[in-house]
Amino acid sequence: MRSVMVFNMISLDGYIADANGDMSWARQQDKEWNEFTQGNAKGDGLMLFGRKTYDLMAGFWPTPAATAMMPEVAERMNSAKKVVFSRSMEGAGWKNTTLVKGDPVEAVRKMKAEGGEGMVIFGSGTIVAQLAGAGLIDEYQIAVIPMALGGGKTMFEGLEKPVKLRLMKHRVFGNGCVLLHYEPVKL
Repeated sequence: MRSVMVFNMISLDGYIADANGDMSWARQQDKEWNEFTQGNAKGDGLMLFGRKTYDLMAGFWPTPAATAMMPEVAERMNSAKKVVFSRSMEGAGWKNTTLVKGDPVEAVRKMKAEGGEGMVIFGSGTIVAQLAGAGLIDEYQIAVIPMALGGGKTMFEGLEKPVKLRLMKHRVFGNGCVLLHYEPVKL
């Protein structure tokens, strides 16, 4: 059975995007953090996105600016297999992307039952909430960025019931970022 992991950067006050949907505040430029990000991007797996996060990612990673800023990460993001969940999109133009117009919970349940590489969700708070509520997420990797936004979108936007998590490990970076690894606990 395939696993589903969430990897998100959140502000100290718990937001994955600011009130305008912008995530640029999460970029941290220092050697240790950049080495972690590049190493993390080398992992295999199918990337899962909601439409808004997909639009942000597809608008940035294929650009020359992304390649100049983080070449290894840009290469991985552009070459990886991706799924975008959207009822409103007509097509997905970013390389190696499949559009799923149906229910994300049912689609991921089906994908988990198939053999193959794991899946990772970036951003996509509405999708995270739906999959978390259905018990389909196996691991949460949350990078806490030492910045308060005062408002925005949470990672669990629309969560209908509590999801209890257990801290498995953590890592503190010199720039003040903290990476937390959680797994769900059955209530």
